[in-house]
Amino acid sequence: MAQAWRCSGLRWTADGPVLRWAGGRGSALTWGKRVAFGVTEGGVRTCVGARGNACPIRAVVSGRSTGARCEECARLDRAHSVAADTIADDPRPYHVYLAWFGPGMTKVGITALERGSARLLEQGAVAFSWLGVGPLMAARRTEELLRAALGVPDRIPYADKRAVRAALPGSAAERAAEVEGLHARAVGLGGWPESLERASCQVVDHVEAFGLTGLAELTGLASAVGAVSELVAGGVVGGELVAAAGPDLHLAVEDGRGNEPGGGRSVVVLDTRLMTGWELVPVGDGGLTVPVREFKGAKESAGVQDGLF
Repeated sequence: MAQAWRCSGLRWTADGPVLRWAGGRGSALTWGKRVAFGVTEGGVRTCVGARGNACPIRAVVSGRSTGARCEECARLDRAHSVAADTIADDPRPYHVYLAWFGPGMTKVGITALERGSARLLEQGAVAFSWLGVGPLMAARRTEELLRAALGVPDRIPYADKRAVRAALPGSAAERAAEVEGLHARAVGLGGWPESLERASCQVVDHVEAFGLTGLAELTGLASAVGAVSELVAGGVVGGELVAAAGPDLHLAVEDGRGNEPGGGRSVVVLDTRLMTGWELVPVGDGGLTVPVREFKGAKESAGVQDGLF
């Protein structure tokens, strides 16, 4: 019987995306790599627990949940989250940033200074700039000030990010323009906390890091046609990695359209958060047998190891 693996999520490193597995191992992901795995027959998806602790009842959770936590573990995890604004005494300095995901889609947020730009990669930010740095509560107050004054949100759904990813401006300058404009407006506002040091606008572009440059040339298709909606027991996912952004892997999968552009392949997005909680096993040249939600307007798509891949 093939060795089963449990995914603990996608992490971004200086060298690119890495799938992490229970036990601490990782699978580095590079463009062109074959990603193929199956869900164990008869398996169920169980809660991943919270704050490094296993779920005490190993609760069964929905295949569509990106959190893979039962109600109680989700509450516990949220109770210790900076993002939920439940921690006020964290002594670490925090960055305030503007993150851009596509035309008309910019958010303001904060992240611990020690994390660098990892949070922006994890969110799938196509471009970003720091706004300032300071104590947690000062960063929080600045975030709220800018959200209200600039009319930008503090969170954007992943589905919306995916929808605009296929229609990004072609040049880094075009992608930076909206961030630069909002940054200029932000630093001109009054009411910033005195303890927060403002930062000059230096837009960082992640298109190359995400592999989005030349995606159409690699696949013959300009965008993904759909996204995996859930994994199911006995289901298989298999495709060539052509890009990644945030938790999403963009996989070129066979679709039977051999005479059309793309050589009979379509791009489908796999949110790696859907992989957690399942027991996964290696497969050979498997295709795609899990449910896929087609994007609106998209074409119809059709041994012992160091890691699963």
